[in-house]
Amino acid sequence: MMEAGLVIGSDGEPIRVHLPSGRSSTYLPDSRELWEFLWEHKESVAGIAHSHPGSGIPGPSHEDITTFAAIEAGLGRRLSWWIASSDMSVLVRWKGPERLDYVTYEYVDAEPSWMKELRWISTT
Repeated sequence: MMEAGLVIGSDGEPIRVHLPSGRSSTYLPDSRELWEFLWEHKESVAGIAHSHPGSGIPGPSHEDITTFAAIEAGLGRRLSWWIASSDMSVLVRWKGPERLDYVTYEYVDAEPSWMKELRWISTT
């Protein structure tokens, strides 16, 4: 499994696949192309989903949290952040008041339908 990402639009559907060169099973590198896309579509981006290798409840790494905070600061708005393992997913959102105060919510009911796509592109 390689880390992969999806940008999710305000309609709740994917609007961009993120498969940068240099990605690995433990790393999804930053990308100028992704940032330019986010900036150009900042009013219609609801959030970003990415995969983590393995199974079980995925949690955001410190690098994930600092990336979330930096992107939100750059865009001037809060986003939703989804993380998927091979069998579970979570939603991460800023809680505040501090810059890196994010909270993780486990899915109790159905995941977004595009989680299957994210898992599939993570295997390619």
